[in-house]
Amino acid sequence: MSELTHLDNFNRPKMVDVSEKNITERIAIASGKIKMSETAYFSIINNQNKKGPVLQTAVIASIMGAKQTSNLIPMCHPLQISGINCTIEENLEKLEFKLFVTVKVSGKTGVEIEALTGVSIGLLTIYDMVKAIDKSMIISEIQLEEKSGGKNGDFKR
Repeated sequence: MSELTHLDNFNRPKMVDVSEKNITERIAIASGKIKMSETAYFSIINNQNKKGPVLQTAVIASIMGAKQTSNLIPMCHPLQISGINCTIEENLEKLEFKLFVTVKVSGKTGVEIEALTGVSIGLLTIYDMVKAIDKSMIISEIQLEEKSGGKNGDFKR
């Protein structure tokens, strides 16, 4: 069995020491979906939601969520993120939106969790802004799409 990196010699939780790691460019892309009723979907598409521009607000929330990851996830290092990009795909046929968050950093640890947190917060923001219309919305398939950089190499779904 391999040594657990987040436990010390006394089995206590610890944050991994990355001071000896090399600084490399690291990029992670995550995605997730939110499915909803036709009424809710068109309230977003037609900018008729009483709480304001849903998709634009979700993008801002995604960026804020990615930036706050180390405050939310106990063992994540605070990172000096160099860029965050969000895109949202509309799918009329399935009445859903797919949110992509790309996070980039030059650092000693990866940004996968930041990208995943950004997606989660963005989708929760959509839910929050539209819940008065449809409480049955489903958030699903939050996943890492790809990552590059670091000693573990690249990953692509």
